[in-house]
Amino acid sequence: MRMNTIKPAAGSKQARRRVGRGSGSGLGKTAGRGSKGQKSRAGGYHKVGFEGGQMPLQRRLPKRGFVSHLSNDTAEVRLSDLAKLPIADIDILALKAAGVVPAAAKTAKVIKTGKLEKAVKLSGLAATKGARAAIEAAGGSMANEPVRPEKAKVEKAWQKTAQAEPVAKAEKGGKTEKTAKAEKAPKDDKAGKSEKTPAQPKTKD
Repeated sequence: MRMNTIKPAAGSKQARRRVGRGSGSGLGKTAGRGSKGQKSRAGGYHKVGFEGGQMPLQRRLPKRGFVSHLSNDTAEVRLSDLAKLPIADIDILALKAAGVVPAAAKTAKVIKTGKLEKAVKLSGLAATKGARAAIEAAGGSMANEPVRPEKAKVEKAWQKTAQAEPVAKAEKGGKTEKTAKAEKAPKDDKAGKSEKTPAQPKTKD
């Protein structure tokens, strides 16, 4: 075998279709497009799923279900998977090294599936109530469990107004007391100024 004799296997390469090269080629005249219609014109095409103007299938069917983009972050681990591991101290790195969880998983959660008869110590893993009871019943323990961040409570508009009403009333009440005191003070001053001293009788020299 030489470099100049190497060629593809027989039948692996096919010649390009040459359309519009005469009627003898089988693809002359209309070049395999047929006589009339949208597809016979240059630039005529239908988008994927087009059904002649009627509502296409992908829009007729109802939408169902939801797929979270975070679904691959937390992997599920069975109790039977923990029983198969040859080690007692188990964390997320040990599970990845054993191939129990995918490498892309950020954390794992133990579920109550299968049996666990040996004592294991889990670190940094979550577990359901049933799985936790099974682990503790076998003499195992759990430490450094991941804590879910609490969702911030969003107050609705009516709740905000309900809380603001008593504060506004208290402020209004304080203002009225101040204004009442301020109004009383100038009246007293005027009363004091209005009192005239009695005129002294004039004496003749």
